[in-house]
Amino acid sequence: MNAVENADPTSAIKASGWKERKLKFVSVVRTSNVDKHIIDGETPVGLCNYTDVYYNEKITSALSFMQGSATEDELDRFRLKEGQVLLTKDSESWEDIAVPAYVAETMPAVLCGYHLAIIEPEENQLDGQFVFWIAQSPVLNDQFKLSAKGVTRFGLSQHALKNASIKVPPLFYQQKTATFLDRKTAEIDTLIDKKRRLLDRLAEKRTALITRAVTKGLDPDVPMKDSGIEWLGEVPEHWEVTSFRWRCSITSGQVDPREPEYADLPLVAPDHIESNTGRLLDVTSAEEQGAISGKYYFPEGTLLYSKIRPNLSKVCIAPYAGLCSADMYPIIPSRHIMAKYLMYQLLADRFRSYAVMQSLRVAMPKLNREALGSAPIIIPSLEEQEAIIDYVDRLWGEIDSVSGKVHKAIFKLEEYRSSLITNAVTGRIKVA
Repeated sequence: MNAVENADPTSAIKASGWKERKLKFVSVVRTSNVDKHIIDGETPVGLCNYTDVYYNEKITSALSFMQGSATEDELDRFRLKEGQVLLTKDSESWEDIAVPAYVAETMPAVLCGYHLAIIEPEENQLDGQFVFWIAQSPVLNDQFKLSAKGVTRFGLSQHALKNASIKVPPLFYQQKTATFLDRKTAEIDTLIDKKRRLLDRLAEKRTALITRAVTKGLDPDVPMKDSGIEWLGEVPEHWEVTSFRWRCSITSGQVDPREPEYADLPLVAPDHIESNTGRLLDVTSAEEQGAISGKYYFPEGTLLYSKIRPNLSKVCIAPYAGLCSADMYPIIPSRHIMAKYLMYQLLADRFRSYAVMQSLRVAMPKLNREALGSAPIIIPSLEEQEAIIDYVDRLWGEIDSVSGKVHKAIFKLEEYRSSLITNAVTGRIKVA
């Protein structure tokens, strides 16, 4: 990380012939109006769309482009050429404005699609790969974000794009900087990928730990019996195997969140629950969320389970009384089963597989009440449930501690990557 730490505190710009220029004086900037419709009489083309740019740093012919059509004028103005930089110019999120991608090869039959802009550098003045890197730095990116107009949706005008200013070094130095950043960021990205794979393995270990504990128990020598359910297999001989409906109740009957007694209560939706962890995230009141449709009221300690997209395993125990959306089931366990043990059972891989299988029978993936009521649950004694909860809590804590350290390492690497790019494209460090 010496490249950033040893950044020259004095500006290299004056000494190296760097000049401040507006983009319109060193490139051709266009915003695309090529939509996704196929019109008779127009030329068939591939369309490089918003998601192609958002998810790929380089645009190549290896990508699968949407099919569309274009006029002769659109072909001339928006065909992809090596060295161009594409930018996302519209978004519902301010953070997603001006995400860049570099066009790595000429593709005459592929056009820049709607919601994107093209920056085509002037030959012998500006290098496309340098523009790609500077577009990832606050030097240029912050100008675009601040120029974006809108309230619920943000957009960049051609005027804002063309009048953004950058400091332009000599062409040879631009190319040298781009090569340096290609190499160094690839090294950083490799490290980040390794750490993200470690996080995946830790998440898999957490799920496997729960699944084993709530289906097999903690005693490896306990006698087992056939559960009678093919996908569940054997369970401890003395455990009860029953249907969800016989040991849990699901709240029915909705309330009006606009009523004074409910408006100030926290309103929980699936997005407020972290996938696969049982963690409840920050929640605001029904009034703050502008809720108007019917919601379920739940008391403190209720188990909240998201019925939509059950593959995400969103379930938690409510630490307070509140409301939840109709996309969730408020579940009250009977005296035979502890709420936290039930939560762990709903987080287990085998329950998720059952829920996903049932959800695929409808157009929108969701687990209906009948399918949830029929779901098999396994119930040990309350003493064993408590022991399993303690065991899982302890090992989860250890896994979470490691995961937290990995997340911090990723954050630091991403910070370093961003600093490296900014310092390189502004001449604060020497590139080699």
